Amino acid sequence: MRSPIAGTLYRHGDVLLRQIDRLPNNVRKRESVTLAEGEVTGHRHRIQQAQAVQLWEQGENLFLEVKAFSATLVHEEHHAIELPQGLYRVWKQREYRPGHYVEVSD
Repeated sequence: MRSPIAGTLYRHGDVLLRQIDRLPNNVRKRESVTLAEGEVTGHRHRIQQAQAVQLWEQGENLFLEVKAFSATLVHEEHHAIELPQGLYRVWKQREYRPGHYVEVSD
C-alpha cells in the first residue's frame, strides 16, 4: 500500500484530519484516543486501537500520530474509516456566527 502524501484530507463527521510531514515543536503527549467529544450526544470520535496511536497537543492544536500500519477512527453515527500510518493535524469543524466562529456541537 502506498503511503498518502502530506496534505491528504480525511473527514469523519465534524472532524477533519490532514496528513502532515512532521509534528511542530513543543508538542505535549495527550493520554487519550479521543479526537472529539460529542457535547450533545456523548458520542466520541476516537481511535479503536489505543496502542496504535499517540495524540499530541500544542495549545489548542491537536495532532494524531498513527504508529501502526493503520488505525480505525470510529464514532457511533458514522462509518469507521481507516487511517494509514503517519502524522495528522486534527480540526473540529467550526461554523460562523456573526462576529465569531464556534465549534459545531455533535
